[in-house]
Amino acid sequence: MTHAIFEDDGQLKFGTVTATSDASTHIETKEGRRLKIKSTNVIFKLVAQDIWAIKAEAETLKDGLDLTLLWESAGAAGERGFADFAREYFGEQATVAQIAATLLALHSAPMYFYKRGKGIYKPAPADALKAALAGAERKAREAEQVAAWVDELVAGRAPDAIVLQWLKLLHAPDKQSLEYKALAAAVEKARMAPIALLAKCGIIASTHALHYGKFLLNVFPKGTAFPPTDAPQVPDDLPDAEVRAFSIDDDSTTEIDDAFSVTQTATGHRIGIHIAAPALGIAVDSALDKIARDRLSTVYMPGNKITMLPDAACAQYSLDAGRELPALSLYLDVDAALEVKHVETKIDRVHIAQNLRIPALDASTWMEPGDKSSPFAAELRLLYRLCAQLQGVRGEQAVNRIDYNFTVVGDPDASDSRIDVRPRARGSAIDVIVSELMIYANVAWAKVLADRGATGMFRVQAAGKTKMSSQAGAHEGLNVPHYLWATSPLRRYADLVNQRQIMSVVRGEAPAYARGDAKLLAAIADFDATYGTYNEFQQQMEFYWCLRYIVQEKIERVTATVIRENLVRFDSLPIVQRVNDMSAQEPGVKVVLAIAEVDLYEPTLHLRFVEKIV
Repeated sequence: MTHAIFEDDGQLKFGTVTATSDASTHIETKEGRRLKIKSTNVIFKLVAQDIWAIKAEAETLKDGLDLTLLWESAGAAGERGFADFAREYFGEQATVAQIAATLLALHSAPMYFYKRGKGIYKPAPADALKAALAGAERKAREAEQVAAWVDELVAGRAPDAIVLQWLKLLHAPDKQSLEYKALAAAVEKARMAPIALLAKCGIIASTHALHYGKFLLNVFPKGTAFPPTDAPQVPDDLPDAEVRAFSIDDDSTTEIDDAFSVTQTATGHRIGIHIAAPALGIAVDSALDKIARDRLSTVYMPGNKITMLPDAACAQYSLDAGRELPALSLYLDVDAALEVKHVETKIDRVHIAQNLRIPALDASTWMEPGDKSSPFAAELRLLYRLCAQLQGVRGEQAVNRIDYNFTVVGDPDASDSRIDVRPRARGSAIDVIVSELMIYANVAWAKVLADRGATGMFRVQAAGKTKMSSQAGAHEGLNVPHYLWATSPLRRYADLVNQRQIMSVVRGEAPAYARGDAKLLAAIADFDATYGTYNEFQQQMEFYWCLRYIVQEKIERVTATVIRENLVRFDSLPIVQRVNDMSAQEPGVKVVLAIAEVDLYEPTLHLRFVEKIV
């Protein structure tokens, strides 16, 4: 009876030959499995031997065989058959079991011996073997390290290496790193989600760091620090505007882009809309321009922001009180009935008398006739009357929705930080003043460029879709024939670009960007996507802080208004969400909802329908 050692799926196996031909051999294994293999895969034939006893002895011998000695005994010999290697190691009288053991050893040691054909092997060169053994030793150490980290994670402990990289492991992992392999194995072993496992181990610094860090990794992978740059020069040869200007901003605003002035004239008043003028000092393709082009906008979130420009550059042009600063100014000459009779654009230097803050104005009595206790109360009342008329001329309906101000007290990553969420009515008198004057300026300057045939970054809205365009077009939402953004050049790159174009036209110079300019078209293409990403992140963080507020205030029930079916808007927080267990309701119905669960890690909010408010 003939037996054989053969190769099947890369492994050496033992069996009894039941039939053979030139092309194939039929073999039966010890378990009774019958295989048909290529005859070329039969490596060692044995006749009238107890194949299973030989197999058992060969496997025992193979386990005790010294691979280094086997390699050394081969010397510098070239390719040879496995039996020759066996005789050099065991001696000329090597037994069948010893020869079989050598074959098993050669096959299982590719670092020591290279396979060169059917039963033929070649000793590895010394330097290659040294490198391979070092690699194997390193892999063994790495496997041991990964196993140790897995054990620690599953036990709820925090390995230092995982602590240092937890954010990248969750959001931007190197899947070949040992830390990632350990986390993946631990997650599978513990049957937990990665965030849940890291949270259990106390590795996640804070839920705020989790979400903010994810945004930074995805959008600012190189960090938010600015490269060293020189501050832009402020021109000192501009004509002085004979005005006392004031700005209107939230308490948190540091980049003050816009201010206003009211000057009495013989026939009425001259209204000034003054915009910070960084375009005078930030040249196209300069270091600062490249920074602004890369970021495209300031990123806002509760308790923090990532500015488009370095602080030093903003400080040079921010319309801070007590300074005379360059401005791109739009002047409206209005008569006693507040009808606009003449509009003029100038590049001048403006004295900023005061920076008014919206919360203080909202708490004051400036709207009352004759009030003089509030700064610029008379000017504000006149501006409000003018802006109410401008709003009516545009035909846009007054907006009375509620916005919210978020104030984070303390370090956002600290467990004891607090969040204050307060409503602010859109459509308030101050809101009307600021929004209408900004709209008026942006429409007027869009017309300046459109009339001159100059390109720019126009804001166009049609069929409910808003986008940037190099050509002027209608903005249906604002009900204006053309529109652009030019009133926040310290905070938006589109405004900085448009300011350059407007200044060129006002000065009678060739536009900074010609029609079809590749750099302008590229900026337009990038701006919408980037600006959308920033806005989405701001909304996500506002939702996160709303959840923090719910937890902080121990809110158990809320009232909400149905938008449609089971989609509701909270009455006291800026949250819009579906209530899965609530049947479809009519729009406008008031409902009471229970807070079922708040998950700050996702973040998610689970609600339960309680009742309708009749």
